[in-house]
Formats: sequence, C-alpha cells, structure tokens
Amino acid sequence: MYPLRRNRRLRTTPAIRHLVRETIITPSDFLVPLFVVEGKGIKEEIASMPDYYRLSLDNLEKEVKELWNMGLCAVLLFVKVPERLKDNKGTEAVNKDGLMQRAIKAVKTACPEMLVMTDVALDPYSSYGHDGIVGAGQILNDDTTEVLAEMSVSHALAGADFVAPSDMMDGRILTIREALEDEGLVNTGIMSYSAKYASAFYGPFRDALDSAPVDKINVPKDKSTYQMDSANRFEALKETLMDIDEGADIVMVKPGLCYLDIVREIKNEVDVPVAVYQVSGEYAMLKAAVEKGWLDHDAVMMEQLIAIKRAGANIIASYFAKDAVKLMG
Repeated sequence: MYPLRRNRRLRTTPAIRHLVRETIITPSDFLVPLFVVEGKGIKEEIASMPDYYRLSLDNLEKEVKELWNMGLCAVLLFVKVPERLKDNKGTEAVNKDGLMQRAIKAVKTACPEMLVMTDVALDPYSSYGHDGIVGAGQILNDDTTEVLAEMSVSHALAGADFVAPSDMMDGRILTIREALEDEGLVNTGIMSYSAKYASAFYGPFRDALDSAPVDKINVPKDKSTYQMDSANRFEALKETLMDIDEGADIVMVKPGLCYLDIVREIKNEVDVPVAVYQVSGEYAMLKAAVEKGWLDHDAVMMEQLIAIKRAGANIIASYFAKDAVKLMG
C-alpha cells in the first residue's frame, strides 16, 4: 500500500509550489553595488563584468532614481580613484571633497530616501593596492584603523547612512564606532565585512576599480595576511562575534556561494542582520557560461540568489539585483 502522505502533492502545480515556497526573494533583500568614476556623461562597461558599468556622478544620479523606482532601496558605493591621487596613506580617502564624498551627496540629492552604504578600505586609494598602509613589508594594522575611522567620519558627514569596513584590520570596528560617537554621529550604522575571505573570486572587482595589489619589493603580494583563509570555518564565527561586540550593526560574509556553510553558521549564532556579498567572480562566471550557451542565465541567477537567502542572508549585495527584480515583475 502506498503511503497516505504523498509529498509530491505539494509540488503538483505552479500555484501550490508558490503557495508553500519557504524562501522568497524580494527587492527589499538587495544591496546594489555601484562603481563611481570622475567625469561627466560616463557609463563605461566593465570588460570582466558584462552589463555592469562605471558611472560618473550625473549617471549615478539617474541610476539611483531608476533603482528606487524598481523597489531597490539600498546602494553600496565604491569609487575608482585617479592614479595621481593614490599614495600609501590613503590621503584622498579623507578628502571632504573627494569622489566618494561627492557621490554620497549626489545619491542623497537625487533620491533622499535611498539608503547609502559606503566602502571603507584603502585599496582604491592605495598606490600599492592594499586595504591598509604598507610598511616594512607588511600591512600596518593600527595605523590603518586610524585612517579608516577618519574616513568613516568623512563619509557620515557627507550623508552616508552606513559605513562598510571591508579591510579586515583587527579592532577597526571599535575604532570606527568610537570615532563616530565622538563626532555625535550616533545614528550612523556599521556594516562590517566580518568574515571576508582571501578569495580568488575578486578579480573582476579589482579590474573595475584598478585596486589589485602591485608587484613590488617589500609589498605583500596578496591580501592573505589580513583576509581570512578559505579553509577556516570557526575563525569566521570568532571574527563576527568580535565585530558585534565592538559595535557592528550588520555583519557580512564574503564571497557568497562557496561560503554558504559559513553564512548558516553565523546566522545560527548572532542576533544582528547577516549580509552576503555575491561577488564579481560569481557574477562573471555566470555571464561567461551564458555567453557560451552552457547555462540559462535567469534560472541559474535566481537559483543562486535563493540559495544565498535560504542559507540565512537577510541582505544580498549582488550585481544581479536589477536583473532579478525585473524577473519578479
């Protein structure tokens, strides 16, 4: 005799499958990364990230208005800094009239209700392509955190709602939180890249911002002395709990798909929102496979996004945000 309970009854039609679906993606799940450049009238496709662009401030304003009208309510800003403004101290990072500061103001002018998060790290400003200050062949942790704190205050004063430290220096969340409090910026949030791995998936992003580490004597060849070892699981939880203790309001796991076990591990242990960054390499791989005719773009994209949310993400930073929302109708 067949069983009285047949699980397939709940899979019979699209209607019943939608009705009992456990994981739903909505526009409110997304944080949209945007790349900003100097100039006017620029919408420059990134070669390694098809259909994604670097935008000048005028086009940034148009983009955020479009995002808002689509129901996308949060952006994460990155800037491509001219080579002449780069040094080893991140001097341009704290320029109150710098590109990031002007980008924040542009977004808030164009769309005041848009939630603005900003990247806080020195690699776009570094002549060495590192997230921190280089000295004696290493990344100087404490010197870097002081600059990151000043940078965060500068972003907040320009109008950022959240700063997003992506550098993985020890103690930087506490340093940033104290600096914000000292300036009376008590409502500025911190989204910490708490479990950011030294991943091979970041290549296209570094192309987009020209921020890859340079090959020079006495300069670390990669970021493995501060970003996490991809083999480590429990370290991610330790890093995340420390960041929460130091004042992080949101924590992030980066990259996404290869680290969904980490997402679930953290989600089970913390009481703050968990973000996941579906990174440039994940985006580029799907685009390349689709170009070859090997995969169905929309089906795979949505399966990946659902997997990230199912693993425990409250927020998904993704270059697919607009594509996904268009599919939602």
